[in-house]
Amino acid sequence: MKTERRFERGDAVSKALKEGSSHFTFVPEKRRLLLKDLLNVTLGVLFVIAAWWVIAEMIIYTKGALFPTPPETFDAFKNALYGANINGETIFSHTGASLYRWGLGYIIALVLGLAIGLFFGTMPRLHETGMVPVYIIQMIPGLAWVPIAMLIFGLGETSTIFIILVTALPPIVINTAGGIREVPPIYTRVAQMSGRDRWALFSKVLLPGAALSIINGMRVGLANGWRVLIAAEMVVGVSVGLGATIYSSRFSLDFYTAFVCIIVICIIGLAIEKLLFVWLENTLRNRLGLDRED
Repeated sequence: MKTERRFERGDAVSKALKEGSSHFTFVPEKRRLLLKDLLNVTLGVLFVIAAWWVIAEMIIYTKGALFPTPPETFDAFKNALYGANINGETIFSHTGASLYRWGLGYIIALVLGLAIGLFFGTMPRLHETGMVPVYIIQMIPGLAWVPIAMLIFGLGETSTIFIILVTALPPIVINTAGGIREVPPIYTRVAQMSGRDRWALFSKVLLPGAALSIINGMRVGLANGWRVLIAAEMVVGVSVGLGATIYSSRFSLDFYTAFVCIIVICIIGLAIEKLLFVWLENTLRNRLGLDRED
């Protein structure tokens, strides 16, 4: 595999030299990478299912508990997809409600986080002082915001969205500011010497140089917001949502419903990671001329 990759890179260099180009872009074979990603995801999912099955059988054998096994859970999941009611609503209603809360909170955090991070990243004198409140907010666990949210907004949707916002915000700010500050100063000096104005310096040098770090901050912020959403729904008084359904299942001992909701949570998280962030990261690396080594 590495030999083939070396030949491909060599062909790209030869083509660039023959055409008299001052630069070239190495584009990896997308189909091969997609197939490899699909294989890795499949193997990872099968490993999780196998471990889950073994643990379930062990608990059933040793404790006699009705621990949901994969076949039973997937059967309940199929029934949910066919429209069976879960806690008074369909699985689609619960998923839609959770996605709405998460999406609104995350979008607000993303806009604020990028703006604050870019501001502090380009203002060295304000960075050290301005980042202190961000670090403090990052240290506070997501569920610790529940009483604060309830005091400010009461029970319901707004409290959940606020908790998602303050949990997703810090990693976006930190990674954005850090990425801007890590751009090598030589790039900035070369751009200034070539007559680039401030906007061109920002858009053509700083942003591309910090883009991978910004994406990582977006990824961590998204995961933080998604996790705290499920927990927040359990305690802030909403009745529809994946987290609320998991919480209510503990009282009815309907563990199959809880596992169905967990499956939906995992599918959504894995889909966002693989279909959005991995694609975005690979596209960016390709545009920057960075080779993806797998």
